[in-house]
Amino acid sequence: MAGYKETPRQKMIAMMYLVLTALLALNVSKEMLEAFVVVNESVETTQESFANKLDNTYSQFLKQYQINPNKVEEYWNEAKEVKDLSQNLIKYIDSLKCAVIIASDAKIKTVEQADTTFLGDILAKDRYTEPTRFFFGRSEDGTNGIAGDLKRKINDFRTIMLQIINEPDDSDRLGLLTKGSYYDANDQKQTWEQHNFYYTILAADVTILNKLISEVYNAEFDVVNHLYSSVTAEDFKFDEINAKVISKNAYILQGEKYEAEVFVAAYDSKQFPSVKILEGIDSITTRNISRAKPIEGKDGVVKFSLPGNTVGPKKYAGIIQVLNPNGDVLDFHFKGDYIVAPPSLTVAATKMNVFYIGVDNPVSISVPGLADEKIQAHITEGCKLVHAPDGEGYNYIVQAVKGTRNATVSASAIYEGSTMNMGSREFRVKRVPDPVAEIAGQKEGTIEKNTLLAANAIIPAQKDFEFEAFFIVESFTMGTIINGDWIPKATRGNTFSEEMINIIRTARSKQKFFFENIQAVGPDGTKRTLGTINLTIK
Repeated sequence: MAGYKETPRQKMIAMMYLVLTALLALNVSKEMLEAFVVVNESVETTQESFANKLDNTYSQFLKQYQINPNKVEEYWNEAKEVKDLSQNLIKYIDSLKCAVIIASDAKIKTVEQADTTFLGDILAKDRYTEPTRFFFGRSEDGTNGIAGDLKRKINDFRTIMLQIINEPDDSDRLGLLTKGSYYDANDQKQTWEQHNFYYTILAADVTILNKLISEVYNAEFDVVNHLYSSVTAEDFKFDEINAKVISKNAYILQGEKYEAEVFVAAYDSKQFPSVKILEGIDSITTRNISRAKPIEGKDGVVKFSLPGNTVGPKKYAGIIQVLNPNGDVLDFHFKGDYIVAPPSLTVAATKMNVFYIGVDNPVSISVPGLADEKIQAHITEGCKLVHAPDGEGYNYIVQAVKGTRNATVSASAIYEGSTMNMGSREFRVKRVPDPVAEIAGQKEGTIEKNTLLAANAIIPAQKDFEFEAFFIVESFTMGTIINGDWIPKATRGNTFSEEMINIIRTARSKQKFFFENIQAVGPDGTKRTLGTINLTIK
């Protein structure tokens, strides 16, 4: 064959044959691809199982934190940090998984498609050139490519997790090992990046990435359980085991019962703590413990109720006795208080729930059984709620503003160092009603000429309105008939002009005067047109 010269066409055919031979040699069997799909599905199922177990552990952890925050807070904060670090790494690996699928399969163009497409349905799952280019880029050994970034993020996560559980850096407890020795089929040394992602088919890459996610979940589960065991109830690792009281209501009406639950932040399900409560004291001592009322409970929780027969503040104290692992009796004291208030009733007509714009609206805000200084009142943004002067019979003034249609007054109370919502009430916001324009107290009817001249002004008067609302008359028109002609005279302000006075002086009996187009400005700044005044000279 070497005795003749090959034509370009023969060289091209020979080259194509060599490429085909290489592709056949590298071809992955259908059975192998299906095996990767099955393994990947199993790994994803394992991830779901880990996620569910972690959710349960975090739920139990949160419960312990709510029971005894002073002791558990440090561990709970660390657990939340572990969760954040784990989720960040998992999201990063998930993003790589979607990105390498998009880079390898031309038919998958979005992250959503990559994330939801079943591995077995991906046409490019047997490709290795595009995945290798994705993970290695221009880096020969992968250390400066995406694969290298992944390795560094895994190592950083693993280092922090080992520090939390006080394990050395070379510990293999948490998995996620990247610092071992790796060799290819020819026994040539490889980097971690080459061992996992160099000329590895896409199906294998996706499976490896999912396996890494499972290892992250596993490490998170191990670390969180380690933190949780630091505060578990079974071995009494608490510095203190505090009794907690959770009351349904710290404020009751006379005749009702005060109800609460008391439990220890940690308890042994194999023993039944002894719980005793005594009313009217701040603490239980060896002298008064014999008078304390024993109460039974279940699952470490004891429910009790105390009477509310008399009005006023009440207090109580109790003791929980449990056995520690050494058999010694441990005493845990608790105490609490509540308020018994007399029954009270507030009746308000619905149509009177109104704040008027431009005037001081008096409001009384109180909570039976609580001092005013412990109450904090609030009102809808835009309106003002100010303290009223002493001795007024009410404690607040509401100042409503123009443009507001409704206002809500709410109140909270400071009780035992915490703020309690005491409810709210909604009011309509309206402008002050129009006053009635009068002269000498009259709107219509007959009037003495001298009385009309003496009055000399239009006065706006509020009828059946309890607030002091002052209106200012800016202008009006007086009209009358003289010798068969209608004579109108206009003036500024609320007093009669000289022309008006002269006409009134020469008026005859039965002559009518009409005061109309009365323009006035209310306390809210709005202009009003008041009703006509119709008077007849006697």
